[in-house]
Amino acid sequence: MLPGGTQLPIWRLDGVILMALLHAGPVEFVYYWLHRALHHHYLYSRYHSHHHSSIVTEPITSVTHPFAELITYYVLFSTPLITTVLTGAGSIVLAFGYITYIDLMNNMGHCNFELIPKWLFTIFPPLKYLMYTPSFHSLHHTQFRANYSLFMPLYDYLFSTVDKTSDTLYETSLKKQDDSLDVVYLTHLTTPESIYHMRLGLVSLASKPHHHASSEWYKWLLWPVTLLSMMITWIYGRTFVVERNRLNKLKLQTWAISKYNMQRQNESINRLIEEAILEAEEKGARVISLGLLNQGEELNRYGGLFVHKNPELKIKVVDGSSLAVAVLTNSIPDGTTQVVIRGILTKVAYATAFALCQKGIQVVTLREDEHEKLIRSFGGKSESKNLLVSRSYCQKIWLVGNGLTEEEQSKAERGTMFVPFSQFPPAKKRRKDCTYHLTPAMATPAALENVDSCENWLPRRVMSAWRIGGIVHALEGWNEHECGYTISNVDTVWDAALRHGFVPLTIPTQS
Repeated sequence: MLPGGTQLPIWRLDGVILMALLHAGPVEFVYYWLHRALHHHYLYSRYHSHHHSSIVTEPITSVTHPFAELITYYVLFSTPLITTVLTGAGSIVLAFGYITYIDLMNNMGHCNFELIPKWLFTIFPPLKYLMYTPSFHSLHHTQFRANYSLFMPLYDYLFSTVDKTSDTLYETSLKKQDDSLDVVYLTHLTTPESIYHMRLGLVSLASKPHHHASSEWYKWLLWPVTLLSMMITWIYGRTFVVERNRLNKLKLQTWAISKYNMQRQNESINRLIEEAILEAEEKGARVISLGLLNQGEELNRYGGLFVHKNPELKIKVVDGSSLAVAVLTNSIPDGTTQVVIRGILTKVAYATAFALCQKGIQVVTLREDEHEKLIRSFGGKSESKNLLVSRSYCQKIWLVGNGLTEEEQSKAERGTMFVPFSQFPPAKKRRKDCTYHLTPAMATPAALENVDSCENWLPRRVMSAWRIGGIVHALEGWNEHECGYTISNVDTVWDAALRHGFVPLTIPTQS
């Protein structure tokens, strides 16, 4: 449509300078007086009041205008674009850059959240007249007769229409009070692409279990971004907030350590965990629960290392093992007489084996060394008579942990149900004619708010037992640690979880 419009270069510096002058001059000046005119009672009642129906603004407010206003704005904002093209100074970067600038500043001004740091104005004081802040424009939506400027407050200062409280509101908006909290769940990044499965990442991935979205083809295209995120987390090297939830009056937060599975250096990880525990206590949290590899035996003895090192801790360290055991024992179908236990034996595995033996269910191991470890863990109690060693694979219920091999899976009977006792599910689900249960978890109560993403490989609104254990601990007001090699009463914890609305998961139908 415009002469020269079909042959725009990628970049021209003179066009950028011209565009900046056109925006700062005619566009901002004309918009200021047009905006003041729209606040005249005649135009305000017929047009602009529609936009001001949002007293508490949000980004979408920036584009809620009557049709006539929108046409006027399009004409005004297209003037610099058309002018630069007609003068031969236009470029592709300039066109896209200016449109992006308009939308970005417009949305930012209506976001109702102060995000412009003070140091920016300290370094360059004149910026105060060249760039507005969300708090500056929010006053326009509450006071109506002030702060008319588009993006540059310069004209409000020139024509004395600046609200006197603009600077004060900006200062107070930046003074954010620390969020009060009751429970912290401390997890960590797993695989390099796990950053996309958080609320901070991609919504489409965060709303699906990790393994369902792990094969998306476009994730290969995102590898440059993935590597960049790894570098950022490595440089940042601290704990960050992933999610904030509320369960009735209980305030919950999920924190993540910026380390991946492949970066499990014991000393540095333990230092980060200890710092997180002390920070959570300082912020008033009553319970912190350790998730995934943060509670490994070889790392910190299921969290017991921190309690031993800091005996004066007021915050309770919970590993949630007792609830994990309760979930596992209650996942065994009625009428089961034997279960196989296979994998690297952990605190949960030992406690689950003991609980099942107490119920009269025989626990079968496939290796002599694992059988001997279980016998020793029972301490000579009579329940050890229900521990057996077998070379057959006829049992239909397998409790499995890390270390389960594909060969062992292939030997299981058709229709076998594999029930993980570990934090992580089996790496490779080889059998199509068998069922694989989720890692120990429960469905959350309807009262749990702000659940926007899945917890790793678990479905939406399903939470791991280790995480729920900390929440139940706080809800019940229990005043002891649940970490190290100690474990709380399994039945008591299970009853408390059910009483507070957590729901057992449906056991998959066997083939």
